[in-house]
Amino acid sequence: ARAVPVAIQSKAEYRRIEAEFNRLHKELLSPEEVRLFDLLADLLESYERRTLPPLEASSPLDTLKFLMSENDLKQKDIVEFFGSQGVASEVLNGKRAISKSQAKKLGERFAVAADLFI
Repeated sequence: ARAVPVAIQSKAEYRRIEAEFNRLHKELLSPEEVRLFDLLADLLESYERRTLPPLEASSPLDTLKFLMSENDLKQKDIVEFFGSQGVASEVLNGKRAISKSQAKKLGERFAVAADLFI
């Protein structure tokens, strides 16, 4: 019942479906759950295509800020990817570029290609 698939019309619905998708992603799935997982992935992708700007058109910093916003993250939440509060601050203020190793960590965290951050 918590995974009732519906066409996603709001950020709240998106988060509900995404939470269920992430829960299923971490478990061994029955054939029925695999079908539900695929359906939820399609619903999430459809909503993202309708509402999100293309990431490849954004700068690495804009991409990071966008993904942080979509995931309700603050600077303190991404310090671990940069090694220190100071480096995270410099990156978010455009004073320092994202390194390749940082981009890789961010790509893994947000489940996107690391190239988006370079």
